[in-house]
Amino acid sequence: MPLHSIMGKLGCWLIVAALVLQFSARGLATELQPARSLPSAQKQHMYASLPPSSAKRLSSREPFNEVAVPIASGDVSDKWRLIRSEIDAETAVLDRCRAEQECPEAAHMFLDIVAQGASRDGLARLGVINRAVNLAIVPTSDMDQWGVADHWSAPLETLTTRRGDCEDYAIAKYVALIAAGVAKEDIRLVIVHDRFPQEDHAMVAARIDGAWLILDNRSFALAPAEKLRGAVPLYVLDGTGAKMFVPGMAAGIS
Repeated sequence: MPLHSIMGKLGCWLIVAALVLQFSARGLATELQPARSLPSAQKQHMYASLPPSSAKRLSSREPFNEVAVPIASGDVSDKWRLIRSEIDAETAVLDRCRAEQECPEAAHMFLDIVAQGASRDGLARLGVINRAVNLAIVPTSDMDQWGVADHWSAPLETLTTRRGDCEDYAIAKYVALIAAGVAKEDIRLVIVHDRFPQEDHAMVAARIDGAWLILDNRSFALAPAEKLRGAVPLYVLDGTGAKMFVPGMAAGIS
């Protein structure tokens, strides 16, 4: 995935996010100051409502346990909005296949991948779909295939040519996992910046038993998101839209 389409706007977004967090912190500090003068009875009641220090930590709402803020416009948001509409359009093709009507080869292939995943549970489901998609697509740059620097394809377009780059693998896995029965709230498409090599890279993150696992076109193994080395989270995409990670800000729990 080309750097110029993402990194160019990231700095501006980070400045805005930092300002928002700064003013939010000031406002929070102002609101908390009066609590110092609360009567003892009110303090005891307030403290009693807090969870115990030994309370079990729940899973992070987003992969990498970092804060992510919604973005309504920009290159990534616009591409994700467009690809979601193309995915919706491909649903009609898949419905015809399920009804045993006209069915292109790419749709047959996609439904076979979904069926393989649906026949498994948990980690096995993730592993089967990760492997099947990785094997179905030949790594090919957008410039070589489409003659442009960056082109995102919906699953059937990718499986028609059997070629694609990282985001095409990730989009196919994202849609296949949901079709195979993984809850939408447990699936994300994430974009990171790899330091080695210096490039942006798209993957899928799936949450199993509270832990986020990464499905990558470069590996058949499922890796815990927090174990990734040399990867800086940039964006997270799901059914609610696009969000941008705020570096260094630990996320809350859900």
